[in-house]
Amino acid sequence: MIGRKGHGGLILACLLALLMLAPLMWVVALSFKPNAELMAGTNSVFHPPYTLANYGSIFGNSSVFRWIGNSVIVALGMTAGVLILSSLAGYGFARLEFPGRRWLFVFVLAGLAVPEQAVIIARHQMFAALDLHNSYGALILPGLSAPFGVFLMTQYFRAIPKELDEAALLDGASRWRIFWHVLLPLTIPAQATLGIFTFVQGWNDYWWPLVSATRANMFTLTVGIASSQMNFAQTEGLGFLMAQAVFAGLPIFIVYLFFQKYIVQAVAGAAAR
Repeated sequence: MIGRKGHGGLILACLLALLMLAPLMWVVALSFKPNAELMAGTNSVFHPPYTLANYGSIFGNSSVFRWIGNSVIVALGMTAGVLILSSLAGYGFARLEFPGRRWLFVFVLAGLAVPEQAVIIARHQMFAALDLHNSYGALILPGLSAPFGVFLMTQYFRAIPKELDEAALLDGASRWRIFWHVLLPLTIPAQATLGIFTFVQGWNDYWWPLVSATRANMFTLTVGIASSQMNFAQTEGLGFLMAQAVFAGLPIFIVYLFFQKYIVQAVAGAAAR
């Protein structure tokens, strides 16, 4: 009976996985179809002919590489900034004693309840006053406010035994040396998880880049593909747009493949604690 239940759960999980993958597989299939075929109907995806011309158009006649470069710079810059600030803040909240620490931590966590749409006007006015729109700084800096990252790193630092700090202090190590050489290497699973989530968030962000980047050369990939869909869908074709979407998703897939073991470690470690 237990074996049958186990097989039933596995079958259900596979069915749910296929249901979630269906839109992705549909996009990939459309990207290999000639645009003329798709204009007649998307049902033609189930039979030949298939082509690589849509992907060839990306390499030859598209601004996708410029947009990808912008997205890489923004996502990497945001990830690096969040990891640095969240690690320092997490260490401070978990290990240091200072006046108002508890209330400040609550204030930081309150940022999780504030939607981005609630501050978009004030943020736009602030960056406009500083003349930062259409720059990498404007696209990166708002993402450095990461309450979840601070919370995650604080909890991870708290789970590390304080005896390590005490032993290092007895050996004459400074607070910075304890943080950098003793504690920080132990948080690699949490940092990898936070880094992946931040990178994906920065890569997929659409709302703020749409507001801040008004020049085509500063578009991120999400905004660039959306502009192609709105302005050139009839001339470039649906297959070309789907090829752009697949091309845009490949970096995220590659990042996850390289760092998936750290995600599993972080989730397993959090569950154990």
